[in-house]
Amino acid sequence: MDTALAVLALTTGLIAGGIFRFFHVPIPAPPTLPGLLGIVGLFLGYRLVEYLGVGVDVLALLGLS
Repeated sequence: MDTALAVLALTTGLIAGGIFRFFHVPIPAPPTLPGLLGIVGLFLGYRLVEYLGVGVDVLALLGLS
């Protein structure tokens, strides 16, 4: 992982989150720890299946690719 890219993403997120809060707009993400952990779990599951090399190309099954 590129550290500079991770720092840039974190900085962008902090700025965007601050702007959302400043204008009293709800954030487009779960505002609680369980919601955030669900997103992390989703990402980790995606990476695990990618690592294991399993999966189905749904578009190909439907004849759309």
